[in-house]
Amino acid sequence: MTDVVELCCKLIEKSSVTPEDAGCQELMKEILAPLGFHSTTLQYEDVTNLWSCIGQPDGPLFVFAGHTDVVPSGNTTDWDHDPFKPTIVDGQLYGRGTADMKGSLAAMVVATQRFIKEKPDFDGRIGYLITSDEEGPAINGTVKVMEYLKSEGIHIDYCLVGEPSSTQHVGDVVKVGRRGSLSGYLKVKGIQGHVAYPHLARNPVHQSLVALKALCDETWDEGNAYFPPTTFQIANANAGTGASNVIPGDFLINFNFRFSTENSESSLKQRVLKILDEHDLEYEITWSLSGNPFLTEKGELIASASKAIAQVTGKEPELSTSGGTSDGRFIAPYGVQVIELGPTNATIHKVNENTNVAELYQLVDIYYQILVNLFSGECPTQ
Repeated sequence: MTDVVELCCKLIEKSSVTPEDAGCQELMKEILAPLGFHSTTLQYEDVTNLWSCIGQPDGPLFVFAGHTDVVPSGNTTDWDHDPFKPTIVDGQLYGRGTADMKGSLAAMVVATQRFIKEKPDFDGRIGYLITSDEEGPAINGTVKVMEYLKSEGIHIDYCLVGEPSSTQHVGDVVKVGRRGSLSGYLKVKGIQGHVAYPHLARNPVHQSLVALKALCDETWDEGNAYFPPTTFQIANANAGTGASNVIPGDFLINFNFRFSTENSESSLKQRVLKILDEHDLEYEITWSLSGNPFLTEKGELIASASKAIAQVTGKEPELSTSGGTSDGRFIAPYGVQVIELGPTNATIHKVNENTNVAELYQLVDIYYQILVNLFSGECPTQ
């Protein structure tokens, strides 16, 4: 059986900066093929995707989902070790992607090897949905693969996304949903002029301040048992020509909502427009929805994962919806039970990204035990 650390190192050595896959998926296919997996490479523009599956056609389908692409390493001289030459120091494996999320990919493959070897006649199917477009625009990756699966009549029942969900130790947190993300791009129009003659101009910054404060002070909702309250944040604001004696003609503001299931894309848009209109602004606004909130209620998948974590670590996980977005937002709308479970996330996207070697082996055990629990049919749904 493949060693999880050895496989993780081989994946890290492939500098798969988004949207590059750099051969990671081919390496995974080589290991899965002898187990009986049938793989299809789905290429959409510059993005490489992998769909691979094994098992009984009529059985429930469990899918490991993840991404081979990583964020850029930045200035490599800031790293203690070459980010694409995996290095182990004091029990920590260093390299870009160790936590996000090549460690998870390696653990998935090794857990699958073990499960298929021990239970070759299991009643169900196991699939892999892997993309190289999660850290980038995310338009030619999981979205397109889900459309492909729908066109092929393939329905996923359960999905584990290997995002680094843990905080202090592996398995302490399982993400069972995510908040939605809605961005607004607001242009408030004024009249450019000389700062010495303000009566001949109209300053859009001055005009906007009260409205922006109202947006910042608004209570959008109180959240619920699963989600924290919706938040509004101004991410960027820009006006002026750079000169100190010119009143700007336009004021550009980029803001973002991270919203709970207590709100929707349409309700947030309506409330923003109402506040802007109440302050008599002349404006244009465009919107970008990265994803709606999703939530997996307690059922077979959560029960199987919680039991597996307790079996391996001796502790019960916290069920959470905190954090940013993930590709789970593209999978859940198809009626799929989705969770996120992976290594600790303290160093993701940072210089000297690393993960604990011992916890990689634990992650293999957890993933393996989830498969056992889920396909045994013995886990309660509540």
